Amino acid sequence: MDDLVTTRLILHRLTVAEAENIAAEEPERLPHWVPGYPEDDDVRAALRFLTAEREGPGRHPGAYEIRRREDGRVVGGLDFHGPADGDGAVTVGYGLLLAERGKGYASEALRAALESARARGVRRVKGDADHDNVPSHRVMTAAGMRLVGEDERVRFYETDWEPERLQTAST
Repeated sequence: MDDLVTTRLILHRLTVAEAENIAAEEPERLPHWVPGYPEDDDVRAALRFLTAEREGPGRHPGAYEIRRREDGRVVGGLDFHGPADGDGAVTVGYGLLLAERGKGYASEALRAALESARARGVRRVKGDADHDNVPSHRVMTAAGMRLVGEDERVRFYETDWEPERLQTAST
């Protein structure tokens, strides 16, 4: 699978071997990993990806390292929490290392991931963030997702594409 390239980032789609290394109890530290990577969320993303690949190779929309184009160093991760469900929906999660937040990387990465998911036939992408995670609310809004609800703890966002528009985009 090809990496997703944006103005400032490369979303490197993990291979099974790379995901296994990230998920390992003592991963081999790679030269492009910055101190602090992988974080716990990156390990969980790698495990979700590996589970999905065992259950049906190639169906998972992707788990990615977010890398800066300028130096190839990892600044975070983004993944879909499994293959699309029966309605064509997936949930997305993302995170950046603390030193890399506030630079617009998360919105840039999420926009690219949404476009890729749409091209792969995903019809709806969902995301959520705790009420006090205002930066994540801004990220999802900036990437084109809209607030669709909330409960006592979390705000829910999503973006969807009409089936007719999906057909038009693929022809």
